[in-house]
This record gives sequence, C-alpha cells and structure tokens, in this order.
Amino acid sequence: MATQKPGAKPATSKKSSTKPAAKKKAVGGAASARPPHALDRSVIDTVLEKLVEGNSLRSICAEKGMPAMATFMRWLAEEGEEGDKLRERYAHAREAQAETIAEDILTIADEECTMVKASKHGSSDDGDGETEVIFDATAVARNRLRVDARKWLLSKLVPKKYGDKVQAEHSGPGGAPIAIQSTVTFVDAPAREEGDE
Repeated sequence: MATQKPGAKPATSKKSSTKPAAKKKAVGGAASARPPHALDRSVIDTVLEKLVEGNSLRSICAEKGMPAMATFMRWLAEEGEEGDKLRERYAHAREAQAETIAEDILTIADEECTMVKASKHGSSDDGDGETEVIFDATAVARNRLRVDARKWLLSKLVPKKYGDKVQAEHSGPGGAPIAIQSTVTFVDAPAREEGDE
C-alpha cells in the first residue's frame, strides 16, 4: 500500500483526459506573417531600401512581413555566389545609410522647433495629435544627445570617413614599403699594451 505525503492531493483512479495543447496566438490576436526562410530577393530589396533610408535593421526586421533579424543574418552568412552578392549589396546599403544619418545630423542641428506627441507629454494638442516644443535647455540637451548618438554610429559604420582617429601612413616612393638600409663597418681593435689584462 502506497503512503501519501502530508499536504499532497489524494490519487484518483479516474483516467485523466489529455487535451491537445492550445496554439498560442501572437500579440495582437493573429500570427505574424514571416517570409519563408529561403533567400527572398524582393524581401532583401525592401530591407536594403529601408536601411538606405536610415532605419535600423532591428526596426526593419520587426515590421510585419519582414524576416526575423536572425533569418536576415543567416542570409548574410550564406556560402556561395548568392551570399557574396548579398554581403556586397548590404555593405553598399550601410555606406548609403551613413550618408542618410549624416544628413539627419544637419536636420536636427537646423531645427527651429520640434514636434512631439501631445498625448505622450501631456501637452495641448495642435489638432494633429502633436504639439510644438520651444527649445529650452532640455530640448537643446536632447538634440545634442541625438546628434552625438548619430556621430558615434557614423564613426563605427564608416571609420575612415567619419572616425575621430587620424592615422598617418608612411610609405616609400609610389606607395611601396619604406626601405631601410643599414651600413655596418668593422674596425680593428686597438693593440693592447703590456700590463693590460
């Protein structure tokens, strides 16, 4: 006879009915549509166009119908001609994205005023759901942060063009390596006198 632990539910002799696990729905009620895992040229074109427009890869991949970021990274790692072409196009898109980000810096610096969502900041609505903010010390500090973040990103994306480090390269004629010549001269040692040990 089996003993029962204190506080445990008594065992029943009825057979438990097993129900199939319910399928979970994605947030929002419907399953999100992701493209197939195969390399899809039209989706890649869209991702690269959005990168050029200045969007982050994370935000692009979060959109409906876009591949997950892991899927896109897997596409970038593909071996063979397809992968090589994608990596080359991705590198060009990142270079163009850097130019867009540089333009954004000028736009932020030249702003006369800025618009924010009225509901988010508890301010009066202008009719379009936004309100104008006059530049005070907080707005100036916020714009400085926005500019600095973009400058940092540019210095990492395109360090040769936007990086802070100045690197001097030395080379020989026509870009060849510098030739180093050394001359060694042997001379006779002076004769020793008697008594020197």
